[in-house]
Amino acid sequence: MLSADGKKRCFGWQAGKEYYAEYHDNEWGIPVHDDIRLFEMLVLEGAQAGLSWETILKRRQGYRKAFYQFDPFKVASMTDAELEALTLNENIIRNRLKIYSARQNAKIFLNIQKKHGSFNKYLWEYVEGKPIVNHRNTFSEVPKTTLQSDALSKDLKKRGMTFVGSTIMYAYMQAVGLVDDHLFDCWCAGIVSPISKQKPF
Repeated sequence: MLSADGKKRCFGWQAGKEYYAEYHDNEWGIPVHDDIRLFEMLVLEGAQAGLSWETILKRRQGYRKAFYQFDPFKVASMTDAELEALTLNENIIRNRLKIYSARQNAKIFLNIQKKHGSFNKYLWEYVEGKPIVNHRNTFSEVPKTTLQSDALSKDLKKRGMTFVGSTIMYAYMQAVGLVDDHLFDCWCAGIVSPISKQKPF
């Protein structure tokens, strides 16, 4: 399916939704090794639970402002008063459980950094240091969970994180490039794969 700009993407975007195409072309499926970015996507994917990614993507700048540009140290130190104030912030999803989850998950994120040296190193061990590249024919072939997302979810839950179910974690793995699920005929398929061969550490 061709998008408005004539490029064939995993699924086409209508005019007026160029921000979605921008995300697809420049972020989705491309390996991320920066801990700040990894924390950002962790919070955003958790916020998406039960919602569309478009809903979250349109509020991304609101989230960045609300959560100190996703600095995990600052988020882990947020007070109850700050978090309660965010339940009135129309620029993010005003779900109290999801908002408080950001602080809880930030604390555990920092613990993982301390133990493993970086969250990046911890995370990429789940795919043995290199992305899983699929390039399936249709999205009906893309699973909602995998053994890797199951294992990641189980460990993060054990550590105390919330909104990290296996389905959310598989979406997270796609978002930060542990998995490259661009369809075989997507224009990004041949562009992302060479990048995906980079070693994370």
